[in-house]
Amino acid sequence: MPRYQDLFRTPEFTPLFLTGAVHTAAQTVAGLGLATLVFRATGSPFLSALALFGPSLAQLLGATTLLSAADRLPPRAALAGMSLFFALGTAVLAIPALPTWALFAILLAEGLVASLGGGVRYGLLNEILAREDFLLGRSVTNMAVGACQIGGFVTGGALIALLAPRGAVLVGAVLYLGAALLARAGLGARPPRAAGRASVAETWRTNRRLWSSPARRRCYLALWVPNGLIVGCESLFVPYDPERAGLLFGCAALGMLVGDTVVGRFVPVRLRGRIRFPLQALLAAPFLVFAADPPLPLVLLAVTVSAVGYGASLLHQERLTALVPEELSGHALGLHTSGTLALQGVSAALAGTLAQYTSPRTGMVLLALASLTATLSLARAERRAERRAGRGAGGAPSSEAPSSGARPCPRRGRRRTA
Repeated sequence: MPRYQDLFRTPEFTPLFLTGAVHTAAQTVAGLGLATLVFRATGSPFLSALALFGPSLAQLLGATTLLSAADRLPPRAALAGMSLFFALGTAVLAIPALPTWALFAILLAEGLVASLGGGVRYGLLNEILAREDFLLGRSVTNMAVGACQIGGFVTGGALIALLAPRGAVLVGAVLYLGAALLARAGLGARPPRAAGRASVAETWRTNRRLWSSPARRRCYLALWVPNGLIVGCESLFVPYDPERAGLLFGCAALGMLVGDTVVGRFVPVRLRGRIRFPLQALLAAPFLVFAADPPLPLVLLAVTVSAVGYGASLLHQERLTALVPEELSGHALGLHTSGTLALQGVSAALAGTLAQYTSPRTGMVLLALASLTATLSLARAERRAERRAGRGAGGAPSSEAPSSGARPCPRRGRRRTA
């Protein structure tokens, strides 16, 4: 079984890992500061949740218009340029007396640019690592996300107390600038993964191709819907308990770190398919305790245990990469990332609306029930497809088979840097 230290011996993995980690820290610190700033200014749970997760809504627009560029841009220039754009945009968000409409317009622009980020980053990861190492690589990058979110939310909470929310936003801008410098200095120059010109038509054409397979559709829905609804629950942490929101977010990041570590390093291949959906159900179940208005220690425990279920995303991603042609890996993973973030934004808006008319606690319980229902429905659909595939094994080819050009999991060599 490959080990974490083997990944860091791979050329370019370390600078890509560090670039993503610093970018996550910037997003966490700036997002918490901005959500707190909006909540103090407006008193609105809806606008607070939208400030924290609203840019994710723009990912849906980006995924349907810009995503074909993910495989058609030089990765180093794209990652450095996106981080620099975020640094400038976040610095503008810290301007005093910035109108609310202007704030959300900037967040919309950042979301559109971010829609390319996942495709570029994880497409490059797929180039750097052999295919059988991809799950471990995603595990360690997810662990970095968890660790940086823990540190980011704790640091963001401290910065809000010491420098006020606007100071936390400015620190986030500086961190984005650091991510841009890391990408420019640490990554090698590589050509785009695909030839041709990026366009809206090409984005739609590739999206239709990826969506045409029932097996891939289930992977995408499993990656988007249950997780997005639980992020909607988390978007209500600020209105639920403004003084301890950073602690709640930190507990969620800790749980995610544990889940990614266990799944990426210790779950054997033979068990991965069996535990995908049961582990994902763990995301929603602990949030049901909020219906009883639990004390703080039980709240912290529920949030931590729930986030362990995010480890199921690694298993769904591994399944997705096995079903996708290699030349579309960046677009496919970008569609996963953009769709995930878009559903998070939709769920945050829905959560804010529910909390506005009921309470943050009620909103979390309702979204958790919806997430659990979605997970169970997808698990049943997967079992039915497996039974159909089993019955058709001796006859005509099953429609669940990978599309032409996709390879289940062969060993492939690392591509050379141009």
